[in-house]
Amino acid sequence: MLLYVTLGTNDLYRAGHFYDAVLSPLGYRRQRSSEEEIGYSAEGDTRCRFWVVTPFNHRRATSGNGAMVALAAETRAAVDAFHAAAIAAGAVDEGEPGLRSYHAHFYAAYVRDLDGNKLSAVCESPE
Repeated sequence: MLLYVTLGTNDLYRAGHFYDAVLSPLGYRRQRSSEEEIGYSAEGDTRCRFWVVTPFNHRRATSGNGAMVALAAETRAAVDAFHAAAIAAGAVDEGEPGLRSYHAHFYAAYVRDLDGNKLSAVCESPE
């Protein structure tokens, strides 16, 4: 359903270091970068699916109240590594890794990035 996701930042350089560290445990790598944007994708994907950008209108980037991006994780260990990397890179904890009540195998962690955007990593496989 989704083609790609973009999140705004007020400091692309800092955001790049953050997302390089945080997305790596999930298997996503920086594939594109310019002065206005950074794009990430999984190995073998033909296009970037996750973008961090400076706002096109040149106004300050803000986070959305109630908005969140959930990223797929292959394993629960990858969720744990995502959360640890995010906290080490300066994220705010919004929910430590663990099972959630959505269904029996919904294992997730939640953080806010350096600009206040809410992120989650989710593994839905039984382990």
